[in-house]
Amino acid sequence: MSVACWLAAGCFSGLVVAADVPGSQDLPGVPRMVDAQIVDYRPAAELERIYPMGSIRKISGQLRFDGQVNARGHMTSVTYELPPDHSSLSAFTAAREALQKQGAELLFWCQARDCGESSLWANEVFGNAKLYGVDNAQAYLLLRLAPPQDNSLVALYSITRGNRRAYLHVEQFEASAPLGDLLPTSATLLRQLKDTGVLDLPRLNGDPQTAWLTLLSRGLNLDTTLRISLSGANAEAWRQALVDQGVRTARLELGTVETPGLRLELLR
Repeated sequence: MSVACWLAAGCFSGLVVAADVPGSQDLPGVPRMVDAQIVDYRPAAELERIYPMGSIRKISGQLRFDGQVNARGHMTSVTYELPPDHSSLSAFTAAREALQKQGAELLFWCQARDCGESSLWANEVFGNAKLYGVDNAQAYLLLRLAPPQDNSLVALYSITRGNRRAYLHVEQFEASAPLGDLLPTSATLLRQLKDTGVLDLPRLNGDPQTAWLTLLSRGLNLDTTLRISLSGANAEAWRQALVDQGVRTARLELGTVETPGLRLELLR
């Protein structure tokens, strides 16, 4: 169900629940599920933060992942315990959709066992034992906010514990220095395309760029059964460049949607 429908149905509320921990508050731009309670709140504090952009594991006592964003800045975090009749994934999806509607860009997205061990996310990444749950019932997302807030990141982590209690953890990180150019992973682009059916890339408004060609071709070739339409002023150039990168011609069609940049749509 979309965020708009949930809001219309009254499923979210900006009101503070009586059971919230003292001094806590919601983060701007992230909807709260009705009857959700803030069970952990950490106000803005300056620190060095590392956000994984890959499945996490521990090797010889060291936390390992394929990619990361590493920066210094101020971080605020909120952890919600969700009402019994709602899943952690539904709250995660609603928060993701709300942030994307505000122009936030996905950098990394994993679900279930693709994320690695929940115990590592809970204890090593977020330092919050409440977030330790079932590996197959977790999801993690890292987003970059739209300009002029593009030096801010939001991390979402949802989990259902063995006792069936569900939680959504939200962090907002404001970097002290410009974050520079951050690229998503190929698997994240594919997950977004398969989940939503659409991949809008408004920044790609010129000739095909090598880095993005590599990301898109790798993502599309992770599932060679998918057929895609491409729209935008330079869609034909992107189509040919993707073919040159090894994506089969028969999988790519030209779309007719007028859009800034490049738009990929899944052909069902």
